[in-house]
Amino acid sequence: MTPPAVVLLSGGLDSATVLAMARAEGLACHALSLRYGQRHALELLAARQVASALGAVQHVVLDLDLTVFGGSALTTRTIDVPKAPERAGAASSDGIPVTYVPARNTILLSLALAWAEVLGAEDIFLGVNAVDYSGYPDCRPEFIEAFQRLVSRATAATTGGREIRIRAPLLHLGKADIIRRGIALGVDYAMTVSCYDPDDTGAACGECDACHLRLQGFAAAGVTDPGRYRVRG
Repeated sequence: MTPPAVVLLSGGLDSATVLAMARAEGLACHALSLRYGQRHALELLAARQVASALGAVQHVVLDLDLTVFGGSALTTRTIDVPKAPERAGAASSDGIPVTYVPARNTILLSLALAWAEVLGAEDIFLGVNAVDYSGYPDCRPEFIEAFQRLVSRATAATTGGREIRIRAPLLHLGKADIIRRGIALGVDYAMTVSCYDPDDTGAACGECDACHLRLQGFAAAGVTDPGRYRVRG
């Protein structure tokens, strides 16, 4: 029997790469996405395409409206998504970018953990990265390590002796290396949406931090980004 795994899938470049990596290990990948009120909800259409193209055995999209809390440029229209040239200074008073969604990865991993326990999965994959990233606190190695400690105490499965591993294979990779690995595994990055503020057709703005990191990664990898942009900033 093929062992199951839960893969958090946003529809972006990193999570698509992680899904391909999990599939390459021979795991039966159950993809999980969250419709949380994000302004870039087009990423969920991308997630559906990616899940199908990369052979996920199941793709679940959960609804959890984080706009009730707000607190992020991605969950409220009262905070603008920073664009060049102001992007570099677009942070809150504590230095965290305004595109940080409070506790998002903690929420996502908690949902993935619940599903993993039901599926009997021993692996949960997510695409966080601590090299070429926006500085979010829940993308750091310390966060992954802390959540892994919580997992070992939080469920009936782990209390009963079963191991559930939090897998973050991109954690220490630069964006160019991530792209190279994805291409080698057959990821079609034209399907992915990384932009925080795409237009209604799915074209990326080309000026937000996510677009900047993506374009920079493709350039460093020596590969043309197949994504559509309003501006290639």
